[in-house]
Amino acid sequence: MKLWDKGYTTNNIVDKFTTGKDRILDLKLAKHDVTGSVAHAKMLHSIDILSEEELAAVLKGLSEIQKTIDDGTFTIEETFEDVHSKIEFELVKKIGEAGKKIHTARSRNDQVLVDLHLYTKEEIVEIKKGVKKLFETLMGLSEEHQSVLIPGYTHLQVAMPSSFGLWFAAYAESLIDDLVLLNAAYKISDQNPLGSAAGYGSSFPINRTMTTKLMDFETMKYNVVAAQMSRGRLEKTTAFAMASVAGTLSKLASDVCLYMSQNFNFLGFPKELTTGSSIMPHKQNPDVFELLRAKSNKIQNLPAEITMITNNLTSGYHRDFQLLKENHMEAIDTLKDNLEVCNFMLQHVIVKENCVDNAIYDYMYSVEEVNKLVMSGMTFRDAYKKLGTEIFAGDFHPDKKVDHTHEGSIGNLCLKEIKNKFDVNY
Repeated sequence: MKLWDKGYTTNNIVDKFTTGKDRILDLKLAKHDVTGSVAHAKMLHSIDILSEEELAAVLKGLSEIQKTIDDGTFTIEETFEDVHSKIEFELVKKIGEAGKKIHTARSRNDQVLVDLHLYTKEEIVEIKKGVKKLFETLMGLSEEHQSVLIPGYTHLQVAMPSSFGLWFAAYAESLIDDLVLLNAAYKISDQNPLGSAAGYGSSFPINRTMTTKLMDFETMKYNVVAAQMSRGRLEKTTAFAMASVAGTLSKLASDVCLYMSQNFNFLGFPKELTTGSSIMPHKQNPDVFELLRAKSNKIQNLPAEITMITNNLTSGYHRDFQLLKENHMEAIDTLKDNLEVCNFMLQHVIVKENCVDNAIYDYMYSVEEVNKLVMSGMTFRDAYKKLGTEIFAGDFHPDKKVDHTHEGSIGNLCLKEIKNKFDVNY
């Protein structure tokens, strides 16, 4: 069944090529399509397109279809082009002629937009839940290990004292920036496009304010052309937000892989959470974090991919948009999995104590010694030269006591303030 059926059939090659994976992907949109149809039906009743009896029948039929979606028995066979045609077919089969009225005053264009907006809203909420769990784990680890020193690096050279408290909290606070972008993507998704039809509105006296309230959108996309132009913009904005989260995860994964190596040996994991080698019996590989990094980097490429698909398209609908759906949905699922596995792994992290006792880290205290000389009255430039001379002469013997007190430093992590900032943005 095709909603645009006019009495002829398309060549099978064309049908297969244009439909793509929509039948599979649309299963994720089915419940949202029902939500949109319920709101649309109630609105049609309010403008006398559906009678009281017809509305009751439509709502009953849609409720029955929703039950099949909930219990997993809803399918989209090859005879149907997409979720919209399957739901309308089932509705007509259940209630008869009234079901044929459900598409009045809407197009598949605004129908799929509604589904995608509702789907994306819901999924962003789930992603934010994953971010919150990881944030809480990182903050707990920061507090637990705040006194354990590790080297800080610049240019991958030993630089200055850091700590596990500082390191864990750095990624926790980075997630807040990611949260800001997720909130922006949510706000963009929280606009009702229903009523824009094929992109130019309808001559029916529809009530878009009513459907906006019924579907719990914050507002509507008022201009009908702007509503259609949200296709692509919605996915790209969400992709940038997801890429931001993925960037945080990727950098964290790289740090973990580095810190797990024998050359660093700052942290580890139970052997059950690592993988081995087929020929080297000593290996405990960080495969989880390597895959986490790769999967996150793939998500970071999504905004560029969407840009290339949608770049230079004129206003109005184009079939090119169909290609956005698969990668949009895949990235959402992957990001949720990445957050879950990262949180799980960190809950089992083994922090190595006294890792800075090795003499190769002595030079990271050089800045501390410079600062002490400055505090005793020497100018910074003279203190810098004095320490530099001692280091290159091999005469540097540091006092390894570290005393940092300013906000956000080793000795003052500001965990409470970071938690408050997260709560404000969550």
